[in-house]
Amino acid sequence: MKDNKIYYSVGALLYCPANNESISRSIISERFDQPYSLALCLEDTINDNFVAEAEQTMIRSLKKVYERSKEIEFFMPKIFIRVRANEQIKRLMTELGDAQNLITGFIIPKFVPDTADQYIDSIIAINKKYGRDIYMMPILESPTMIDIRNRYDILYSIKDKLKRIEPLVLNIRVGGNDLCKLFGFRRHCDESIHDIKPVSSIFSDIVTVFGLDYVISGPVWEYFNGYNWEAGMENEIVGDQLCGFIGKTVIHPNQIEVVNRLYKVNKKDIEDAHSIINWSFNSASLVAGSQGNERMNEYKTHCVWAEKTKLLADVFGINF
Repeated sequence: MKDNKIYYSVGALLYCPANNESISRSIISERFDQPYSLALCLEDTINDNFVAEAEQTMIRSLKKVYERSKEIEFFMPKIFIRVRANEQIKRLMTELGDAQNLITGFIIPKFVPDTADQYIDSIIAINKKYGRDIYMMPILESPTMIDIRNRYDILYSIKDKLKRIEPLVLNIRVGGNDLCKLFGFRRHCDESIHDIKPVSSIFSDIVTVFGLDYVISGPVWEYFNGYNWEAGMENEIVGDQLCGFIGKTVIHPNQIEVVNRLYKVNKKDIEDAHSIINWSFNSASLVAGSQGNERMNEYKTHCVWAEKTKLLADVFGINF
């Protein structure tokens, strides 16, 4: 598992079209609940004929945020750019000028073995050029994963390619809506994506392949207003957590608070985690009841869970 809280800190990743001219004002005025991360999207949210225009709008916005950050203090989210082509990575970093310092990394949609090396090479190159950690977050959402005869070959091929850049892969992300689209599925606000078995089976395979070495983020929840949207989102996040996902893509500011609240660590969990981490090895036994004497804590069984729980508490806080 990842042993640094940076990998768990993306949390609620708010997607925004890169051509949204109000985004700089929203960041500077601290409009959104904190903490959150921000994805400026140049892919699916932008009309193919307006990509160049969206790039320039985004560059102006980020330069405005950067200049203002030198004058006043405000919460600065982790900022990612979701590109649609590899060539955008190096070019956008150059065009951003000093504002490139705001960029935490790049999101790579529809990440597949055929194009993986190109993106990886670009991330390595900008890390070398700018002398700091600039991360990537590949999204696994390709239609090729539907065919279970090839799925594991594809997933392990991607994992093998990512090995040479593993410390710079901040999260693995999953494209739940893109996968649902292929089947013509769309969940209602009282349904969870984990109940859609053809899609959840792909998620399960992704966690099986990548979960030991990477943090994997949960899929987007479409609802942000109206009947049952919040309860439905809470239910799906509980499913995300149980299935091995950490954090969630969000598409509306209303959703940020829900993610932050649901990822706070339960007080009993952090108490047990500390007991396990601080286990006395002078003791002849590596098993004991929890502080509330409600469940069994076993060092060898629960040590990885305990370390991960502590990292999550450091990032999201504790629900007392």
